[in-house]
Amino acid sequence: MPEGDTVFRAAGRLRAALAGSELVRTDFRVPRYAAADLSGEVVEEVVSRGKHLLIRTGEWSIHSHLKMEGEWRVLRPGERWPKPAHLARVVLETPTATAIGFELGLVEVLARGDDEAALAYLGPDLLGPDWNADEAVRRLRAHADVPIAVALLDQRNLAGLGNVYVNELCFLRGIRPDREVATVPDVPVVVALGRRLIVANRDRAARVTTGVDRRGQRLWVYGRAGEPCRRCGTRIERGELGRSELEQRIAFWCPNCQR
Repeated sequence: MPEGDTVFRAAGRLRAALAGSELVRTDFRVPRYAAADLSGEVVEEVVSRGKHLLIRTGEWSIHSHLKMEGEWRVLRPGERWPKPAHLARVVLETPTATAIGFELGLVEVLARGDDEAALAYLGPDLLGPDWNADEAVRRLRAHADVPIAVALLDQRNLAGLGNVYVNELCFLRGIRPDREVATVPDVPVVVALGRRLIVANRDRAARVTTGVDRRGQRLWVYGRAGEPCRRCGTRIERGELGRSELEQRIAFWCPNCQR
């Protein structure tokens, strides 16, 4: 599931393949930008911002968001594509590499000077140079009556955490995910642990929160509804949080360890 660490790693792969190279062909397979042609532009940098990714050239910035299914692949010229062509949303070619964005949830071609403004609503990036723990805590506390899991998932408060990290974080701090922010006494500690978790996993192919990097043993509660808690044996519960269908998030918790 794409979260901030997934996008961070994708940016690293794209940076290694594209930065400093001239685009010899671009193909945007979304209606709004189907006619856009960035061939001749030189890729200056590739950066992640929370769950967003920016590929910047001199004049333009290609903004993408993976959503649930998206991914970026880097191939050698002429290498067989790993997915059907109809799933590609962006194709970027240099003399030495082909970068393909499959099933991207969002694709935009922005004027270079506009990309920061487009993402200005995001909170501090847990994996970015702008990380500011005090500001993240302030934004969370401004939503006192919101469940802590929902507030942590809101990218306007802090950017990068998704369902996996938030559920695991709530377990590790021993708090139910539906507990209102105002009743959580250690919000700064929650934020600090959230950053430690994502930083520790940013270079891993598989997320580990238990300390055991083996299939089926990497997570405490996420995706384990009905299974015994790894600490106390109580069965993990599953529910939905949020005040509307648009806000609803899946939550997992141990009713004994999280109170």
